[in-house]
Amino acid sequence: MTYNADLKLFIDGSWRTGEGRDAFTVVNPATGGGIGEVPLASTADLDEALAAAERADPLWRATAVETRGAILHKAAQLIVERADHIAAILTQEQGKPLAEAKGEVIGAASMFSWYAEEIKRDYGRTLVRPTGQRSIVIRQPVGPTATFTPWNFPLYLLAKKVAAALAAGCPVISRPPQETPGCTGEMFRALADAGIPHGVAQLVHGNADLVSRALVGSKVIRKVSFTGSVPVGKHLMKLAADSMTRITLELGGHAPVLIFDDCDLDKTLDMVVPQKFRNAGQVCVSPTRFYVQDAIYDAFLEGFAERTSKVKMGDGLQADTRMGPLANARRPDAIEKLVNDAAAKGARVLAGGQRGEGGFFFQPTLLGDVPVTADIMNEEPFGPVAVTARFKDFDEAIEQANRLPFGLAAFAFTENGRRANLLGDAIEAGMVGINTFAISMADAPFGGIKDSGFGSEGGKEGLETYQVVKAIHQA
Repeated sequence: MTYNADLKLFIDGSWRTGEGRDAFTVVNPATGGGIGEVPLASTADLDEALAAAERADPLWRATAVETRGAILHKAAQLIVERADHIAAILTQEQGKPLAEAKGEVIGAASMFSWYAEEIKRDYGRTLVRPTGQRSIVIRQPVGPTATFTPWNFPLYLLAKKVAAALAAGCPVISRPPQETPGCTGEMFRALADAGIPHGVAQLVHGNADLVSRALVGSKVIRKVSFTGSVPVGKHLMKLAADSMTRITLELGGHAPVLIFDDCDLDKTLDMVVPQKFRNAGQVCVSPTRFYVQDAIYDAFLEGFAERTSKVKMGDGLQADTRMGPLANARRPDAIEKLVNDAAAKGARVLAGGQRGEGGFFFQPTLLGDVPVTADIMNEEPFGPVAVTARFKDFDEAIEQANRLPFGLAAFAFTENGRRANLLGDAIEAGMVGINTFAISMADAPFGGIKDSGFGSEGGKEGLETYQVVKAIHQA
């Protein structure tokens, strides 16, 4: 399939080519070969984008919510209509199987549709006061917003931010991952075709440090939303402090999965194995640290290894592929180092454990009896590796689940209702899935605690991160 992406910047309502600009080579991770070049924004481009956002701010915040909603609905419709085209671009840029890519496209469209309606229910409240007096509480747009998103879900994570910000009345300048410029450009093409006013939604690619310092350090930008690694999130937080800019951070995780001996074992395995290797494990909420109760530990490993060996790895454009390559050349090296370290410290390699042939592939891998001293038990692998260890009772399981400084997502499998209630309370994570992995929906908040960040995306809470509270009192 030919890579068919129009790689441009979108600034102040117009598409900018690579003429006179540096460029970045886009690589197909299934082959390791270049497939296109995306222009990188210059300092002048960023200044122009900031000026356009500043001009657009008073006009967009004054635009009726019905008008904003209609544009978002139209953008969602166009994204769905173009889903096959966008998904093919996404697979070639990022590597995930075509079915997963199309699911991500539809999920991105759902964010625009949901926020188009949710903004109409942003009622505020009226406080109780004596007759003749009024005190009301309203929410207003925080102002021009900068978003930074990663390559693992380049469309869906971008849509979570952009849809909420636009619905709230905030102009947006987005710096998506330059590894996946074609699919993210298609999202902004849909917004442009839906009639988004000039300067309200802008797309810039470029050097991460240059763009972040220019946008976060500008007095125009009043809100920053970032999804990515813990070190980069802390760096952006320091930059935002200088200008008192509000910031939302969705950072790394290392999700524990607690498997109790009363679970339906076959049903649980049929759920956890596909989820572990979804997007080659490059998922911030990927189930990673599997803690399994003693009585079923051996049976769990046997079933997990059997299912893992059947996961078909290959080019995401092939219909029978169930797991594609890792996103870039750095990832196989990182995964190999973690697997080798675990094996050297006593872990058993029960499936996979090796690089694939060509491209950026690494086999679906299962490690058993992984000691707590192994690096992979303490660092997010962000790849197709499941690590397992035993536990005896509830207290030990909770201790291991909460041991790390991360607190994004956690999962547990049990048929005991009382235990399920206790797990929901005791696990330290922003999201907990009990007998399910479905934790990311348009109407639900998505975010972490501890080193996994703060603030939410999705749901009513996601809208509120792009708003400020104002109390108005009248006597």
